[in-house]
Amino acid sequence: MVARKGLPYALIAPATVVILGVLGWPLLDLLYLSTQHYGLRELFQHQGQFVGLQNFANILADPQFKYVVEVTLIFTAANIVLSMTLATIIALLMERVSSFVRVLLGAGLVFVWATPVIPAIDLWQWMFDYEFGVINWLLTRIGAGNYIHHNWFENPVQGFTVITVVVVWGAIPFLALTLHAGLTQVPRELIEAAQIDGARAWQIFRNVTLPTLKPLLLVLLSLSTIWDFQVFNQVWVMLNQRPNENYYVISVFSFQESFRVSQFGLGSAVAVVMVAILMIISFFYVRQTVRSINEAGA
Repeated sequence: MVARKGLPYALIAPATVVILGVLGWPLLDLLYLSTQHYGLRELFQHQGQFVGLQNFANILADPQFKYVVEVTLIFTAANIVLSMTLATIIALLMERVSSFVRVLLGAGLVFVWATPVIPAIDLWQWMFDYEFGVINWLLTRIGAGNYIHHNWFENPVQGFTVITVVVVWGAIPFLALTLHAGLTQVPRELIEAAQIDGARAWQIFRNVTLPTLKPLLLVLLSLSTIWDFQVFNQVWVMLNQRPNENYYVISVFSFQESFRVSQFGLGSAVAVVMVAILMIISFFYVRQTVRSINEAGA
């Protein structure tokens, strides 16, 4: 009996050791570096100066860091809401179209999902280009206004809107396909019973579909939070590797501190704070997921 209870732990032990080695050691190294004053001089000497929590005190007292955190949280929330909402709508539509259309739509989503990140961002950058962007031409052509030589990134609100479009476009395929797979697991007899009782489509979704998908939705929310909170490529490439301070999200700010200012200790401290925030948010999602699974099994 004791051996049988210990079998699951023995089976996951090899994978746990590998994960701890691959992920745990870099994280410990990051924590160590965050307690060091480590600039260019220390980089050449391969020896930092221990400063304890001074790096954390410096970034927490920095008004720019507070601005970066606020922008990152708002940016992340907007991406999550838009991507999850649109992905849910697409997944529901895939349930109601013909098999042929569903295959075409699924193939299109897979194509978007399979597109490498950098070429995809380059394509979007060209579409919103100041001089040759097709978006400016199209908006002007349909009479939405004069967008000839319109610089979308001159205004941070418009710039982040463009970046949000790119992030959501890349996130929708995985979310929509996963939600569509989850919808196939909703018991049809429950939906048919609700329809017989006169429930409308929205009532069926809220009272039947949504509770069934709740564990899956929480997992996807957790993954989306992790991905969107640490967005870097979209900001960095869209702004030609020269984002100004208005476009600093926390990942870009950490990179700037580390490699542009050559304060690797401060950059590491910013990264540690980012990981800490993600761990807190992920803990909430995991707790809610476990609770919903226990409720479903009760």
